[in-house]
Amino acid sequence: MALKLMYITNRPEIARIIEAAGVDRIFVDMEYIGKSIRQSGMDTVQSHHTIEDIKRIKASVTKAQVMVRVNPIHEASESYPSSKEEIDAAIAAGADILMLPYFKTAAEVQKCVDYVGGRVKNLPLVETPEAAEHIDEIIAVDGIDEIYVGLNDLSLGYGKKFMFELLADGTVDALADKFKQKGLPFGFGGIAAVGQGMLPGERVIAEHYRLGSTCAILSRSFCNTDKVTDLEEVRQIFETGLADIRAFEEKCAAGKIDYAQNCAEVRKIVPQISERIKNR
Repeated sequence: MALKLMYITNRPEIARIIEAAGVDRIFVDMEYIGKSIRQSGMDTVQSHHTIEDIKRIKASVTKAQVMVRVNPIHEASESYPSSKEEIDAAIAAGADILMLPYFKTAAEVQKCVDYVGGRVKNLPLVETPEAAEHIDEIIAVDGIDEIYVGLNDLSLGYGKKFMFELLADGTVDALADKFKQKGLPFGFGGIAAVGQGMLPGERVIAEHYRLGSTCAILSRSFCNTDKVTDLEEVRQIFETGLADIRAFEEKCAAGKIDYAQNCAEVRKIVPQISERIKNR
């Protein structure tokens, strides 16, 4: 089955274009608590979208799901509502899937599940070493529909320089085995376009298929809509890029890709990339 592809945006005009091109999930990202501190100095996306953005995106699409990353579990402050209030507002605004980031315990995931109350899908984001190391307790929580491994923050937590080190060193394999034993759909990381990216998109897609992943985020390197401002150019990038991804997936589904060889190449290439990053 083809990967469910996701892309982060709060712009309705972009949402309409990428939905038409075949993106399955429009990703509204409200997370900001603690993110700027832990990702300081990294070239990562820090969106801080809003409830109003959810409403606008929901109104702009007809078939794509709206996935919303809320903040980590927190209490109300003078400037921001509690997790329960935030989750209630996100669901009321039109979220189809709720992603809980940066948790460390099963208790936090349980709180999110309780707050959601079965109204939409729960998709926890495993991105702390504590969560990865207690994954059995976390996936035992009743009410998780899918799960995702966030390689950016998880690699930071483990002191890595390149997020795909966790794919090359077996960390993602070990987590994937746990998810599959539980029968839990999962995804990980981000993918660039075919033929592009420090670790080319097709290398990562083949790893998704080898591991049995069901979804992936299209990375900013696939198309950075902060820099590509011409909507027609955005349309062409997504139409061409998604066609290339789907064509490569067809090769994977038809058994034309040697997963073992690709995995060996990934495990050879990634340390070389990491070394170059360290020596910058």
